[in-house]
Amino acid sequence: MAKNPPTIEIPDKLYYPIREVAKITGVETYVLRFWEKEFPMFHPVKGGSGHRRYRRKDIETILEIKRLLYDQGFTIAGARSQLQKAQNPSPASPPSQSKALSGTPSSGSSGAALHRIRRGLNEILTILDKP
Repeated sequence: MAKNPPTIEIPDKLYYPIREVAKITGVETYVLRFWEKEFPMFHPVKGGSGHRRYRRKDIETILEIKRLLYDQGFTIAGARSQLQKAQNPSPASPPSQSKALSGTPSSGSSGAALHRIRRGLNEILTILDKP
């Protein structure tokens, strides 16, 4: 899978209303409002009238969330973890078993297969936990 998604043209403005962000990103407005609660790394500014005003950085974060969830197949928790790691990179450490168990797909088809298997097992656990 390609690491870089196709370039999306973001108009050069200071703030963007939620409908424009939805159009730019291809994500519905109700999904954007849900993601605000799930991903603490982006907070649109609310104006005096209570309308959300997104910044360019917010749009870039939304596009990354969309890539992680829809293209890479991460769960919301996994995508949140990936974004937090990207914002707070830890010092370089040698590869270890903990990286293999971190829930992120590694490069190559075997990594993608492992990720799909892990996601399937998590879905089974969710089903089994229901009353």
